[in-house]
Amino acid sequence: MTTRIWIQTSYHTAFKCGGWAYVRAGKGAPVGQAGGDRYTTPDRIALAGLLAALKDAPVGETSIQMDNRAVATLAARIAAGRPPQGEDAPTEDLDLWAALTAALTGRKTSFALAGPSKASPTGFAAAWAELARDKANAQGTFISAIPKPNLAKVAGL
Repeated sequence: MTTRIWIQTSYHTAFKCGGWAYVRAGKGAPVGQAGGDRYTTPDRIALAGLLAALKDAPVGETSIQMDNRAVATLAARIAAGRPPQGEDAPTEDLDLWAALTAALTGRKTSFALAGPSKASPTGFAAAWAELARDKANAQGTFISAIPKPNLAKVAGL
């Protein structure tokens, strides 16, 4: 069975804070988390959300839809066994890229770009990412589970 993951991020340029959220469906009940950080970048937030989504995911075929083109493109190359070299290799957030490389090992993973759309897992994740961004701006770094009753209402799982 394919594990499906939808990841959305929200970044506030003026405050340099960001939030992420994911919904994961596959074997068992859907799960999700949201988190955020102050003084961050859009790519770092996307990497944090991707790593959180993969943390407890079963190894095997995984389909990921996310809204950050740069992270999705490089992650797809890593997943295909073609890590970026030379000028194409990332120069920032090397700790997160190394962790992502390890997390993608042994998985058959596909990536697609997906922005939020109403009544879908991406729209649901986008709303949680925005809430996470605002909470991170007010209170600092955090990660929290999305309540199961909320996840049960997500269309398209």
